[in-house]
Amino acid sequence: MTRQNRSLTTSAVIPGRISDVSLVLRRWRIRDAYALSRLVGENLEHLRPWMPWIEVEPVSLLSRTEMIRGWEKERREAGDLIVGVFVGGQPVGGAGLHRRRGPQILEIGYWIGAKYTGMGYATRAASLLTDLAFSLPFITRVEIHHDRANIASSRVAQRAGMVFVNEATKEIAAPGESGVEWTWAMTRAEWLEARGSG
Repeated sequence: MTRQNRSLTTSAVIPGRISDVSLVLRRWRIRDAYALSRLVGENLEHLRPWMPWIEVEPVSLLSRTEMIRGWEKERREAGDLIVGVFVGGQPVGGAGLHRRRGPQILEIGYWIGAKYTGMGYATRAASLLTDLAFSLPFITRVEIHHDRANIASSRVAQRAGMVFVNEATKEIAAPGESGVEWTWAMTRAEWLEARGSG
């Protein structure tokens, strides 16, 4: 494969929707702006220990609308995918696939509102995003990164079938963090084997 063809392949747009029997992950739409603002607003203290972006919250509805437009523009330009996690048509959290680890790796991010935790939504979202990531033929590895102190994220990674690969020091970006980042990963071969397709 030529360098040009490889570049075109690895810059494919990530599909904006995936679902299972009752959980839907789809790109945020402009009409979701109020519901997203409300969900974030109800969870400021729940998210503050782990999510650096919560420091800019709350934002205006206009700013939220612009965020959503920006996320979709980025997705269409073969960038990150930012989605809502929906149950029965209502948002219960957010998630995404991020390209910051290299051209053949996607990193999963997720958050679930406090009153929806303990229901398996984060684990199911991580599993769905893993399937979505590996639907792109150039992706060879999917990762989850979180601070060592975030025990809930460790459980999500384990239950989603990820393997712990290493820890490294990092700059503290949110008040609950310890400064040690844990990395979990799944390779395409492991994903295929888990689905009986290897």
